[in-house]
Amino acid sequence: MSPATGDPAPSPSPPFSSAITTPDGWHPRTAERRLLHLLHHCPDARARPLELLAFAVRRALPAAPPSPHHHSLAALLLLSSAPPPALPLLRLLPPDAPPSPLLLLNAAVKALSASSSPDDAFRMLSALRRLHSPDRLSFLPLLGCVSSLPLLSALHSLLIRLGFLSHHAISVALLKPYPLPHARALFEEIPQRNKCAVAYNTLITACLKARDIRAARHLFDEMQRFRRSRRSVVSWNIMIAGCARCGRDDMAVWCFERMVREMEVPPDDGTLAAVLPACGRIGNIGAGRWAHEYARKTGLLESAVHVANAVVDMYCKCGDVASAREVFEGMQQRSVVSWNTMIAGFSLNGHGIEGIELFQEMRRQGMEPNAVTFLGVLGCCSHAGAVEVGREIFQSMLSEYHIEPAIEHCGCMVDLLGRSGLVEEAHALIQGMPMKPNAAIWGALLSACRAHAGLGIAEVALKELINLEPWNSGNYVLLANLYAETGRWEEAGELRRLMRTMSVNKAPGQSLIEEATF
Repeated sequence: MSPATGDPAPSPSPPFSSAITTPDGWHPRTAERRLLHLLHHCPDARARPLELLAFAVRRALPAAPPSPHHHSLAALLLLSSAPPPALPLLRLLPPDAPPSPLLLLNAAVKALSASSSPDDAFRMLSALRRLHSPDRLSFLPLLGCVSSLPLLSALHSLLIRLGFLSHHAISVALLKPYPLPHARALFEEIPQRNKCAVAYNTLITACLKARDIRAARHLFDEMQRFRRSRRSVVSWNIMIAGCARCGRDDMAVWCFERMVREMEVPPDDGTLAAVLPACGRIGNIGAGRWAHEYARKTGLLESAVHVANAVVDMYCKCGDVASAREVFEGMQQRSVVSWNTMIAGFSLNGHGIEGIELFQEMRRQGMEPNAVTFLGVLGCCSHAGAVEVGREIFQSMLSEYHIEPAIEHCGCMVDLLGRSGLVEEAHALIQGMPMKPNAAIWGALLSACRAHAGLGIAEVALKELINLEPWNSGNYVLLANLYAETGRWEEAGELRRLMRTMSVNKAPGQSLIEEATF
């Protein structure tokens, strides 16, 4: 009863009287229910654990009497963040509370396994085993953070000894950290009735990481024969993205076309984001247009920015700049990647002026460029021959946007100056670079010297290229041709003899003609 009624105040021992409400009128139980609601239903709130902790402290939760919700509240807070913010949240428990229950300890193991030092998670597991018998949820987070094969083998042995290997989730989770041969052996030990789509997807991913496309295709076809392991859109996405990562863009597009033809499951945004770059790299604009039309009809073009970016990139790589510009202009929302993709597309197709204008429009709209943006726009300046604009943009990287130019940006500037005949300025830029120039930069300077008869600097560039690439016959041939074009036949002959002395052979030219059939 409230002290305002005149009744004697309750004894200070069991409950808590001085913090029934906080100065702003919050009761601790109300604050507790509010926190539980936020943690259960608001992902944005779970991503801000320090603010939640501050809320709990302001509402006097640490000093509140024991509550049945305290353990689950602390566990949810632990699950919402990795350390260091997570561990101080254990103080939400009252000092006289009993040892932490299994729920809370599992939550601490999961939080520690996601941290930068997952070894603490194994120490927490040791503490857990002294207090409680662990369950399968105690081990699942650890299987995702094991970094060494001996430690994984020890954990595997412990799971066998405790009898947890019969749990389906544990047996599937063990497939991921093991190398492919071990994972394949474990997969074969799982009874066929327990081989779900997740198990197949995990092993297919391991095969594709090992670049074993044939084994991945065999598993992909096999899983469809069993009801429990029917292919999902995730299975198709793994195959498409994996083939593309293995350099088999043609097979990635073939898998996509097969997915569309069989129509087991409809493609999603992950499917399109995986196949569109492959279409661009091999120039398959037909499959790319189909994917674009599908994205437009399903609304993915408007709702998923990364899909629209992939469509723009595909059209640019296929040389259809007009379609790329149309998609870009129709985007409801744009990220910096959207602008970078379109600017780089202009540079790739030689539309330098349009790329520079788009960069200026990007700045007017308040979008902050990044290092990739400057690579694209400097390439546009090179194609357009806009030396002054390129100089200003290059200088603004550090002075205005505090972006340190990388070797790629310096290479763009060397190419820009060299194409414009400013060979000596390009050479001076190379000499003043804070990093060691690579073969691409010296090659760009050498090409500029050939175009503008800069023979002295060309010799310097060639010596650097020979030091970096003594096996590359193209460097010798380029300078020999330069000597020949300027009438220095003796030097050209000496260079050819030097190639023979160093056993550098010029790769023979090849031509391919398709034979007509009648």
